[in-house]
Amino acid sequence: MTFPVPTIDHVVINVRDRIDEGAETFRLLGFTLTPRGYHTLGSMNHLAMFGTDYLELIAARPDDTGRPEIMASPEGLNGLVFGTEDSAATYAAMQTAGVPVFPPGEFSRPVALPEGTRDAVFRTVRLMPGVAPVGRLYFCHHFTRDLVWRDEWRHHANGTTGVARAVIAANDPSEFGGLFGRMFGTDAVRPIAGGLSLTVGVSRFDVVTPEALDVEFGDAAPAADGRDSFMAALVFRTKSLDMVSHAMDTGGIAGARRENGQVTVPASAAFGATLAFCL
Repeated sequence: MTFPVPTIDHVVINVRDRIDEGAETFRLLGFTLTPRGYHTLGSMNHLAMFGTDYLELIAARPDDTGRPEIMASPEGLNGLVFGTEDSAATYAAMQTAGVPVFPPGEFSRPVALPEGTRDAVFRTVRLMPGVAPVGRLYFCHHFTRDLVWRDEWRHHANGTTGVARAVIAANDPSEFGGLFGRMFGTDAVRPIAGGLSLTVGVSRFDVVTPEALDVEFGDAAPAADGRDSFMAALVFRTKSLDMVSHAMDTGGIAGARRENGQVTVPASAAFGATLAFCL
């Protein structure tokens, strides 16, 4: 069979019912955020847009119960989203590969522009609950990319230009190797120290043991809190580590440290997700 080529669309940090605090925290971290968006699904968000991908802060709306999974999940990194230009073909490919997915589902959110308000429209193909208990893995098909990737939102005080890595901690990384192999073919997965890595365009999704996570991030890593697997860290590309350090100093980010060619922000200072910045 022909497998989809894995590309990254965006990553998601769950701020649950603390959208104001989440937005303020990520602005202090040096990210430019889009105005607040309100999905027809019943959630709300802010985005930090990069070159070809983005970071999403997702929250539940107090006046809507359409997204119960947001409040049912802890704060922190809980969504890794693949890109697709053909959601119907992706759905068919996952079915053929034996990966349980929901049929494509469409939703939108209004975007206010100087010339008037338009709807940004998306269609997603989501893995069914239990397939990847680590968090949410799904595909996103954009129909209105011009409303999402706007240049005025791509400039960040911390110099971020894209997502370089996402890191999942798992007691048994091979379970994810099998899943990713079914989704994208075994050639997309390779062994690394302490686990395995899925090549996602020019980025990677690494799955490592909790011990390997601790070796890399130490006390900056989020606590497992009894979980066998969890999404733990994001590594961003930046134009300049000096820009990152200046943004952390200006924002008063507690525990941010610069060493070994990167700046690391502990999970305790970033809504439960370890953040790192590298060239």
